[in-house]
Amino acid sequence: MNQIPRPLSIELLGPLSLRLDQTPVRTSAPKQRQVLALLALNAGRVVTVPTLIEELWRNSPPRSYATTLQTYVFQLRNALAAADAGNPGARRILSTRGTGYLLERDACQTDVEVFDRRVRAGYAAAEAADHRLTSEELGRALQLWRGSALEDIRVGRVLEIEATSLEESRLRALERRIEADLALGRHADLLGELTFVAAKHPMNENLCALLMTALSRAGHAGRSLQAFHRLRSVLDAELGIEPSAPLQRLAAAVQSGDLATVPGRRAAS
Repeated sequence: MNQIPRPLSIELLGPLSLRLDQTPVRTSAPKQRQVLALLALNAGRVVTVPTLIEELWRNSPPRSYATTLQTYVFQLRNALAAADAGNPGARRILSTRGTGYLLERDACQTDVEVFDRRVRAGYAAAEAADHRLTSEELGRALQLWRGSALEDIRVGRVLEIEATSLEESRLRALERRIEADLALGRHADLLGELTFVAAKHPMNENLCALLMTALSRAGHAGRSLQAFHRLRSVLDAELGIEPSAPLQRLAAAVQSGDLATVPGRRAAS
């Protein structure tokens, strides 16, 4: 009896990579890769045919969409079997279930699953005020990213939402890891990373606050206030609003030199 192999590894946090027991699985057709990405993000759950149609063709599926979709799935199964020395059992990793298709959870692991697990561990450590463990767990989670989510996948309506959600999760994890590092007194080591990330997200008040905190605690009050005024200018130009009250209070504390009120002081060891 052909056995379903266990170690199917799928990486989605960057360029798509698919390996079956360390052997690369070849997938090249853009829509085939879309199907694979959507199935992988929902491993263990049935992805319905209407969902796949919406992802692949939005509101304009071809007349032969059913046959075309079946062809993509057939090609993916063939690619899995080819990577496992022609073992037909490898095809069963991707099964047909009622009105859709399913990647067997027990047969595969995605880097998204590992990321989510490590993020949960990091947040649990944060709830316990264990800053060192928070930084370590979230740092390991963030190391899984090799680029943007679904970086080389042509995304439709469904995958676009998935990719946006993943990027938001990444940013939240990064913010929490930086908060933990600030609590550990690592403000000087964070300046380069924070400057880059805050510039990449010019309207993100939390990142601006973290950058201002790190700069002020490293003795750069002037640069800290410059960061605040940059954010204020962007918010005014783009949205016609002022920074939030907490951020304005932080700027006032930096300006007055009252660093005791600036968050992110070194935790007691």
